[in-house]
Amino acid sequence: MSTGRATPRKAERLEARIPREQKAVLVRAAALHGQSLSHFVLASATEAAHRIIREREVLELSERDQVAFAHALLNPPVPSAALKKAVRRYASRAR
Repeated sequence: MSTGRATPRKAERLEARIPREQKAVLVRAAALHGQSLSHFVLASATEAAHRIIREREVLELSERDQVAFAHALLNPPVPSAALKKAVRRYASRAR
């Protein structure tokens, strides 16, 4: 009988060889969390992966830096002669 919930198909496999002591720690933590070892390891690894991705992709600024950034966007400085020359040089090479 169908429950109406879509279950993602498990098509990939992940294997790892680890020291016995490390596995014992993971088994204990999974049990304390009320999860199977596989579910605990996957959930923990996925959570860590999302955190690392967020840390690398999200730029957090202090309030002062936010104001400075917004000010620079809204009031850009006039391009210097050196910058204009660099843009012309780049444009000629990019063609």
